[in-house]
Amino acid sequence: MHNVSYLRQCRFYCRAIQTAAISLAFLLVVIPSPSIAARSSNRPNIVLIMADDLGYECIGANGGTSYKTPVLDRLAAEGVRFEHCYSQPICTPSRVQLMTGIYNVRNYVSFGKLAESQTTFAHLLKDAGYATCIVGKWQLGRDARLPKHFGFDEHCLWQLFRRPSRFPNPGLEINGKAVDFTSGEYGPDVVSDYACDFIERNRNRPFLVYYPMILTHCPFEPTPDSADWNPKSAGSPTYKGDAKYFGDMVTYMDKIIGKLVAKLDEVGARENTIVLFTGDNGTDQPVVSMMGDKKVAGGKGQMTDAGTRVPFIVSWPGQAERGKVCNDLVDFSDFLPTICEAAGATVPPALKIDGRSFLPQLRGKSGSPRAWIYCWYARNGGARGREFVRNQRFKLYRTGDFYDVSRDVLEKRPLDTANLDVNAKTTLAVLQTALDQFKSARPAEIANRGPERKNEQKGKGKRKKSK
Repeated sequence: MHNVSYLRQCRFYCRAIQTAAISLAFLLVVIPSPSIAARSSNRPNIVLIMADDLGYECIGANGGTSYKTPVLDRLAAEGVRFEHCYSQPICTPSRVQLMTGIYNVRNYVSFGKLAESQTTFAHLLKDAGYATCIVGKWQLGRDARLPKHFGFDEHCLWQLFRRPSRFPNPGLEINGKAVDFTSGEYGPDVVSDYACDFIERNRNRPFLVYYPMILTHCPFEPTPDSADWNPKSAGSPTYKGDAKYFGDMVTYMDKIIGKLVAKLDEVGARENTIVLFTGDNGTDQPVVSMMGDKKVAGGKGQMTDAGTRVPFIVSWPGQAERGKVCNDLVDFSDFLPTICEAAGATVPPALKIDGRSFLPQLRGKSGSPRAWIYCWYARNGGARGREFVRNQRFKLYRTGDFYDVSRDVLEKRPLDTANLDVNAKTTLAVLQTALDQFKSARPAEIANRGPERKNEQKGKGKRKKSK
């Protein structure tokens, strides 16, 4: 009996050891190691907001005095405000450069289109495990499948495959389906509500919300906070509307940004979210804004500061340096590498991006600031565009015109290059060398196409795979 009891005890202990071993193996498979879990949970969410037709002068934190922007002013006070951020002169070129990290000279095809071969920051973050969403204005090709093709899991957009009203009682495209609103809804409210819902649903995983806003583009018309808001309106009868409403639209834009920030707070994601705000180009030309006693006329479509200098504010509590004003140069090619570096997403070398990450500057480090930025611009594509290279003070065009923008912001008086002081002469040489790098940068297959032809977007192009 003693031997039988002994054997039973041995079998019991063996089974116990086997069970423990199996349980341990299961835990090792199911529960990630602390380091893996930390990497996953610490990856920041990205909320990139881009106002439509909003120049540098419109934000109070930049010295603007015409409009109320309390939310953006607070974000600037609590984060980093950039003095020298430059876009393209109009919307589609800016969107293409922002989303791909590549200068327009290399990949811009035509107005209203993003070449389907291109890789966007949404692709790269999605590949890194992010949930991705775009809301707001599209204008990158009239095809319902394109947002998903370019890396976005979800979308709520205006002007994807049609162009109805964008403000009161809008017509939108939500995840590929046309949805018309007829009960007094306001387009910017609908798309921002969708963004908030996306944040709510993805609160437990890293997410990207890209919000190219519908505001503050014309038609200039009342917002729901305007005294003469009409919920039954079919929208402005004219394309431009009335510029007297621009201020209301700026303030409503600021209010919507506050709604998104409040949602981040509500779901406990604020501390681990990078909020980036900019504008896609300068303010529209009917608008004149004030910076103290200085009048600033909108210059959308122009190559001057009025068309290309835009506000840029980054808020990242606990990470971004509080109240910093950064004078480093930033252009729209820099957003992709910065976002990807923050998210731990790989940017394949095969993409040959032009951008440079400014993530170190957000954290109070010196980083690797640019000595210059480059701009190639042709609204309708083709072989030739206007070009310049610039730093914070000086600007050199392909034509040879050379300006001291700090003293001649409207570029009325090109400098006499034969009579420059030492500093200006040295800068001219640096900018000329930079400009020369792009002499043959325009790919022949794009340059020879010319402006986009009707129905060209109907082709089923594929994204070029990065190796």
